[in-house]
Parts: sequence; structure tokens; C-alpha cells
Amino acid sequence: MYRRILTIQDISCVGQCSTTVALPILSACGLETCILPTVLLSTHTGGFGKPAAAHFDGVLSDIWHHWLDNGITFDAILVGYLGSLAAVEAAGEIMDRLLAPGGITIVDPAMADHGKLYAGFDDAYARQIGLLCRKADILLPNVTEAAILSGLPYGQSEQDELRLLKGLNHRCVVLTGADFGDGQTGVLLREQERIRSYRHRRIGGGCHGTGDIFAAAFTGVLLRGKEIYDAVRIAADFTYRCIENTAAAPSHWYGVKFEPVLPELIAMLA
Repeated sequence: MYRRILTIQDISCVGQCSTTVALPILSACGLETCILPTVLLSTHTGGFGKPAAAHFDGVLSDIWHHWLDNGITFDAILVGYLGSLAAVEAAGEIMDRLLAPGGITIVDPAMADHGKLYAGFDDAYARQIGLLCRKADILLPNVTEAAILSGLPYGQSEQDELRLLKGLNHRCVVLTGADFGDGQTGVLLREQERIRSYRHRRIGGGCHGTGDIFAAAFTGVLLRGKEIYDAVRIAADFTYRCIENTAAAPSHWYGVKFEPVLPELIAMLA
């Protein structure tokens, strides 16, 4: 079935993350992909210094009201990095008013990592993200975000992560960046009371943008009709292959070389 998806997140012009990752991956999955940029950044914030930035807070409402006036709806909405309270509010309104009947909403509460909030965010922003997450059908937090959303202490061990997963009190959570020990990392999936995991060997110290790659691949695969666990598995395998491809190019420190691996994602869908 041909489907239309909207992704709401920033555009980092250089750095292979957020919208510049989501758009090609979702398109490769055969989806009509629409975008709503919340902020334009010259680069991502990891290693380039402070980027030039232009926020779109003043036009977000005009954009989605124009869609509303034209009867435009979306079969799925994927929310990533928003960056402002106005953008959080706009995302919530869009989820309430522009989702097609039977549609699905997926929120990656992109606001924190390594035990702390991103620079520029505060408790008020985290609370608003928490309210937005309540509207979502599926949550895609990392371990730090799960701790903040659940109000539980941050701790990165398998037992800590299982505790966070249960503490989120949401019907469907995909916890990314889980630490399984013995050099393994991966994903924990909770559907109602059922918990499953999918694991890979850990490669290096991590890459900027892997969460965005996983979120886009997971959403694209799910919208192609796969079950949630199969979408987790395929998205994790694709992300792993992207990291492998990047590890072979040390000069490519600023992002993930996912583009050459897109044909493999298409093959996985088949």
C-alpha cells in the first residue's frame, strides 16, 4: 500500500542526521515523505562548534493550518528533534488534527544523551516532550531519555534498562542504545507487558546520527507492513551495517555513511 508520512524535525545542513537522514531512508522504503523543519542548522552540534541557526517557530502554525485547509492528512507522523516549545506544541496539534484514520504516530523524544539533557533544554522542555509522548503510539527513546521521561535514575546496565522500560508506562516502547554487556548493544522492545531484545556487537565509540537512522528505518519498515519486532530487527541490522561502513572511513567522523547501504535496506524489505 502506498502511504504518506510526515516527519517533523530539524534540518542539519551538514552532518547526516535528522531530516537529511529521514527523507532518503523513508523514500527508499517506498513512502511519500513530507517534511516539517523546526529549525535550520548549518551543521549538527557534535564537533563543528556552535552552528548558525534559524528557527521556524513563527511559521509552524501557518504551515499546518494550510495543510488543514487543504484536507491534507498523513498515514504516519514521525517526530524527531524539535528544539523549542513552539515546535513541541505544533507537533502535538498536527498529531491531533492531521493524522489519517488508522494512522500511526511515532515519537523519538530527541532531547538528551549520556545522562543529561542537550544544551539549551531545561526541565520545562522535558515536561512538554513528556506530554507529547503520551499522544504517541510508539516511543523511541534512548536510555537517558527513558530515565528523564520515567523520572527514574539513569543507569546503563541491562537491569537498569529493563526498569526504565517498565517505568515509562507506555503501551509500546523501543529503547535504543541498550547495553547488554560483553561488548553487545542493541534494542529493547516492550509491547504491553511483553519484552523482547535484539542485539549486535558494539562497534567503536558510537556515531552521530545513528538514532535518526534507526528511527527512520524502523518507521519505514513498519509502514511497509512488517510486524513491530521485525521492524526493530531490520532497522537494527541496517543501522549496524551503516556503522560498519562508517568505521571503514576514519575521516568521516561527523556522521554515518548510510547512503551506500540503502540498497541493503531495500533488499531487507523484500
